[in-house]
Amino acid sequence: MTLKRTDFYYNLPQELIAQVPLKQREKSKLMVLDKENGDIKHRHFENIIEYLNEGDCLVLNNTRVIPARIFGKRKNTGGVVEFLLLTRIEGDKWETLVKPGKKAKVGDTIVFGNGVLEAVVLDIKDGGIRIIEFIYDGIFEEILDALGEMPLPPYIKEKLEDKERYQTVYSKKEGSAAAPTAGLHFTQELINEIKEKGINIAYVTLHVGLGTFRPVKVDDLSDHKMHNEYYEVDKKTADLINKTKAEGKKIIAVGTTSTRTLESICNDEGLVEAKSGWTDIFIYPGYKFKVIDSLITNFHLPESTLIMLISAFSSRENVLNAYKVAVSEKYRFFSFGDAMLIQ
Repeated sequence: MTLKRTDFYYNLPQELIAQVPLKQREKSKLMVLDKENGDIKHRHFENIIEYLNEGDCLVLNNTRVIPARIFGKRKNTGGVVEFLLLTRIEGDKWETLVKPGKKAKVGDTIVFGNGVLEAVVLDIKDGGIRIIEFIYDGIFEEILDALGEMPLPPYIKEKLEDKERYQTVYSKKEGSAAAPTAGLHFTQELINEIKEKGINIAYVTLHVGLGTFRPVKVDDLSDHKMHNEYYEVDKKTADLINKTKAEGKKIIAVGTTSTRTLESICNDEGLVEAKSGWTDIFIYPGYKFKVIDSLITNFHLPESTLIMLISAFSSRENVLNAYKVAVSEKYRFFSFGDAMLIQ
């Protein structure tokens, strides 16, 4: 059966798109979905610990979002240009999205913040991606922090009062253009409780870029190409995951980014190895999972690669039914919305 993009459409009332995070991260709703039979339970995220057992391993993505949206002006005309930094290629060379694209031709120079930062357009790639090189004096991260904005998704219209609410409490390695939002529900206190129960925590890094949130534009899913995203998994994490599997305990991935990282670095037996590199893995129904046993995730956009991934983990029918229930129960959707545990 050929799967179409439209097979993953569902109707979502606009008022259910969460505009601001809850005051208390762990008070979000939690839908628990049985991946085999589609049974549903309604809980709250602070109850997640009840579904984790001693010896299990919770895998978190410790990437940290950078203030990746910056506004500049073309040096020769003064036209305003918006940049979204996607991926650091090397040194001061970046992959970026530019709006409006026609104002960023090869050779153009863009000036930011009265000249403290400049960018030269080096190349134009597929999908309108620009390769640029920054020119500056000082420390780039400090300049970006002063000039940049947190790159909230376009469906969030409200201003974010506290930038840290678009970061997980365990974020560490800077480099993402978007947050791994399933992790936004955890507090440090909840993580401490999880550890006290004897559940192990492993950290992977996947810098969230265009691959995660670029919309699927082709009708036939087999024609969709994911954008590369950079990941790192160290030996301590790989050893812990392999030990957990050898002992017959569960691997619980927090988020689609952690899932894609683990499934990118495993062999056919589900053993992972410490490595870093780039992944463009696209997971949709028909894919056979090798590492993860359970998945904590948010509620995703219709026809997105993310809803396709979770449909592969359960089934398209179970997931679309769960989303229909979530709409009727007025769950909050997308980045600042409620959570789902699929097990």
